[in-house]
Amino acid sequence: MGFVRRQAVTAALTANAIRPLPGFRAGIPAFFAGWVTGELAPHFLALTAADAAVQLGRGRRDRLGLALAGASAAGLGYLIAQSRRAADIAEDALVEGLGIDYVEQLDQAPTPAELATPWRRVANPFRFGSARRRAGVVVERNVPFAPYGKRGMLDVYTSSETPPEGAPVLLQVHGGAWVLSKKEEQGLALMEHLAAKGWVCVAVNYRLAPRDRWPAQIVDVKQAIAWIREHIADYGGDPDYIAITGGSAGGHLTALAALTPNDPDFQPGFEDVDTTVQAAVPHYGVYDLAGASGLRNVELMRDRFLGKWVMPSSYARTPEVYESASPLLRVTPDAPDFFVLHGRNDTLVGVDQARQLVARLRETSKRTVVYAELPHAQHAFDVFPSIRSQHVVRAIDRYLHWHWNTWRRQQGER
Repeated sequence: MGFVRRQAVTAALTANAIRPLPGFRAGIPAFFAGWVTGELAPHFLALTAADAAVQLGRGRRDRLGLALAGASAAGLGYLIAQSRRAADIAEDALVEGLGIDYVEQLDQAPTPAELATPWRRVANPFRFGSARRRAGVVVERNVPFAPYGKRGMLDVYTSSETPPEGAPVLLQVHGGAWVLSKKEEQGLALMEHLAAKGWVCVAVNYRLAPRDRWPAQIVDVKQAIAWIREHIADYGGDPDYIAITGGSAGGHLTALAALTPNDPDFQPGFEDVDTTVQAAVPHYGVYDLAGASGLRNVELMRDRFLGKWVMPSSYARTPEVYESASPLLRVTPDAPDFFVLHGRNDTLVGVDQARQLVARLRETSKRTVVYAELPHAQHAFDVFPSIRSQHVVRAIDRYLHWHWNTWRRQQGER
């Protein structure tokens, strides 16, 4: 591929990352192109600059190629600046949702270094194993929690900082449209970060559609919560404190699990187990499966995908199944504390779903609701350590430590 063609491709990818292609049909290709380009913008910028420098070094002055390279560089620089804004946006969201004095409930206020962009970590975003080892995090893999083979297994993350007992617990639920992915592929940066600070983190598999239709997925998440209640003390965790997080389909399952504690329809055979969680941190989740939001893209997902691949039947035949599976329709005054995150450029799950869920939570729930809407962020912005995801991980760290310390204080006052 020649210089001009390479730069034309880079320019097109950059333009899509800034302003994704519209429409339901374009959503998937726009996501893949925008996600990789946006989260790896520093790497694309370095490659673009190097490519142009090589051409100039060889004495070539292809004006079109150099113009495209310049346009790409400007766009990529803009994307990098937008990624760095995530630090301020997340902090503003925490202050808005929790109060300006929330940092007083942290073990210590964040330092400027902790709020700065971790360029060294961003330089190689795929270096999970070495980062985990340096932090002293160990993983016990494939612990069975349900009789479904690999889909009924979970991983437990701890470190030398994990106390013998009483550590807070985070349950990570992977995404993948309810039909693919696994526990080893998502939430790694967040789990490694928190485990290094003494949390016990649990990453769970669940049965996948279409082989296992809904509600198998939420049943398995509830069963993982039940397993934590019974066994997490063996790893130093506090079975009375569970926060839950996940992205996309995992964000849907996170929100639904948080909003349906002890629902017997989702707990067949273990109806008496307490499946309450204390806090929920869903990322770019699907919050409306029934079309209650009135959004056209939700209706298209419902009819063209969910009804064919995930749910037991079409919406027309069993609307109540879709409604009971929609977090947007399950909000009650007793909902736990929420920290909702969503990208404004999300072409797979539109940001309006998050806005509607947050609005309903703030209208109905008696607990705190924090919402961070990230500009120019696509779906799956947290899958690997990018500039944006590293700032998000640190914001979630502050939120969860605020929540954990506040919860302990309230327990002591009772």
